[in-house]
Amino acid sequence: MTDLAGTATVPGTGELEPKLALHRPELTGYCYRMLGSSFDAEDAVQETLVRAWRNFGKFEGRSSVRSWLYKIATNVCLTMLDGRGRRARPMDFGPMGTVETAALTEHGEATWLQPIPDGRVLPTEGDPAEVAVARETIRLAFMTALQHLPARQRAVLILREVLQWSAAETAELLDGTVASVNSALQRARATLASHDLSAGGPAPVVEADQQSLLDRYSAAFEAYDMTSLVALLHEDVVLSMPPYDLWIKGPSEVRAWLSGPGAECAGSRLLPTMANGLPAFGQYRAGADGGHEAWALQLLEFSGEKIVGFNSFLDTAHLFPMFGLPLRLEKEAPVTAG
Repeated sequence: MTDLAGTATVPGTGELEPKLALHRPELTGYCYRMLGSSFDAEDAVQETLVRAWRNFGKFEGRSSVRSWLYKIATNVCLTMLDGRGRRARPMDFGPMGTVETAALTEHGEATWLQPIPDGRVLPTEGDPAEVAVARETIRLAFMTALQHLPARQRAVLILREVLQWSAAETAELLDGTVASVNSALQRARATLASHDLSAGGPAPVVEADQQSLLDRYSAAFEAYDMTSLVALLHEDVVLSMPPYDLWIKGPSEVRAWLSGPGAECAGSRLLPTMANGLPAFGQYRAGADGGHEAWALQLLEFSGEKIVGFNSFLDTAHLFPMFGLPLRLEKEAPVTAG
């Protein structure tokens, strides 16, 4: 890890912007864990870098630029969280539904825990153990548990457990004491221990076996082959569709949903991506003109070699551009003989 206590050489004004920008991915990951929103995280990082630029003349180089940026980012996040409710998943709103009793109640954007592209928050190189920790701590299950922590406890736990800051460094950043940091960490750990973080299992690495499962899923969904698709689902699979609070559980219910209310997804195309350290797909539903329109960002969670979480985020107008996915796939030209 970077030495947080060490001093840094203060760059000249012309060098400042690119030096600050180097910290954007890790700051985005930190703000995302704090806020639970990919859009809010982007805003928080932008505000952090603007404040750093404006106040760089006051930075005396007594700590590293990195730790100074984290201090600014923490203050920005704490301000943004002040008075806000926690972000949630549909499973937090009430008991599961069924296809027969389904009622699609929509909630606003600020309600939901949002997905984030891996490329915005995960390091592309570095210590494999640190990369693994970064990946596992943006999983939906972990992010959901973080939302149950008060803001300062959340900051302490992320700094100490995820980023591996010392108690002294964390206390200095939060203008507190080592004793208060240790106490907050103990309370945060107790809260997280009361939540099941095993959902989805460890974040999978898309290697041969995993890629085979994804290929079979993609082929089954695009063919809308319910028999093949259901064979890939865990007995405890959960389907959810933010911004609706409905969630249903079990392969038979998922099949009934996809064959009934979700039948218009037949003929969809999928484009692969990665979100929250997990495989994801941009789903495009078939249009009348032969093209395909953005419909959902599918994020899959796993338990062993089965799909246990089938999360469809329907806010494609905002999410697809963030993931670099087009909002429309044009009709493919027919192949003609040469």
